Formats: sequence, C-alpha cells, structure tokens
Amino acid sequence: MSVVDFEPVNQQSTAEMIADRLREAIMRGGLEPGAQLGEADLAAQFGVSRGPVREAMQRLVSEGLLRSIRHRGIFVIDLTHDDVADIYRARTAIESGALTLILDGRRHIAYQALEPSVTHMNARAAAGDAVGVSDADQAFHEALVASAGSPRLVRAARTLLIETRMCLGALQTTYPDLREQAREHVELREAIGSGPEERAHSLLAEHMHDAVHRLCV
Repeated sequence: MSVVDFEPVNQQSTAEMIADRLREAIMRGGLEPGAQLGEADLAAQFGVSRGPVREAMQRLVSEGLLRSIRHRGIFVIDLTHDDVADIYRARTAIESGALTLILDGRRHIAYQALEPSVTHMNARAAAGDAVGVSDADQAFHEALVASAGSPRLVRAARTLLIETRMCLGALQTTYPDLREQAREHVELREAIGSGPEERAHSLLAEHMHDAVHRLCV
C-alpha cells in the first residue's frame, strides 16, 4: 500500500478565517444586501494576497450568501419576500426533522443544550437588548438542530440561520416586546423537555409561521 506524505496544515486556513468574517459581516449587516465585494479591496483590508480572498468568496457563493454575476462581479444576496418565505419553509423542514429525532430518545440532551440560550435570552429581553435577544435566538435554534445528532442537518441549517438574520436587517427582531420572544422559546424548550410530542411540533410550526407573517406583512 502506498503512503502519501501530506504537509502539516493549520487548524483553520486563511481562506476559512476570511470566509468566517465575511459570513459574520453579512449576518450582522456590515455587508448590506446587494453590496459588491471587491477582491483587491478585501485583500488589502485583510492584509493577505488575493488568492485566499477569492477562495473565501467562492465558498460563500457556493453557500448561497454571495452571488456571482458574469462580467459584473460578486454581490451579497438581496432577499425578497419570496426568499424569506422559502428560508422559513426550509427551516421548518429541517428543524421539524431535528425535533422528530430529539423526541425519539434525545429529549434530555436537547433540554440541557437549550438552557444557556434561553437563560441568556431572558436576561437580554429584561435589559431591552434586541441584538442580544437575536443572538440568543440564533443560538437556541443552532442548539436545537445540533441536539438531533445529525451533522448533515447542522450543515443545512447554518446558512439558513445566517439568512434569517439578514432578513431582519437593522430591525434585529420583529417582536415589539422582547419578553414575548423569550417566552416563546421557554415554552418550546419545556415542551421539548417533557411535553406531548404534538405540542412541541405545534409550537415550532407556529413559531416559524409567525416569523414569516411578521417579516412579510
């Protein structure tokens, strides 16, 4: 059997680090929908050659967060109302699937995993911190999917959760009362922990449907 000698690699490549920063900027509105990204400008800002920047942008193109237009360049995606509905339709399918796996013997895992985000969301809601509540909201749904024990569901959910934050834009949240947003997640966690399965699925579906209504009306 032949043996291939591989060079040592860093745990995270330059391109991966740049992609992570671009994702974060897109999610938080630092790079606005429709903004054009210049390879040379980004390379100068990051203090790297254009190669890693090009690779990072292509990763985000493949993830659907950037779009490449022939002879024009690369742009941050601009989400329409139809996109918003589709994002939540896909999220509902993924998170409902994750919930089914959780309810089949992983309730305790999920209940424990969801505790930090719920605690943080309650605290940030009490402080009137919309950004903090939205961060905790995203952490809740990331933990929900991760608790299902399916790496593929986690990968599928990641871009959708970033797109969700993009939908909110400068609003950060569509809830007039942050405590209501926190309360919904507390109720969902309790249903996941020990409530009837039908209630857990119903609360999740209502949560997703309500989000589309708030964003698109």
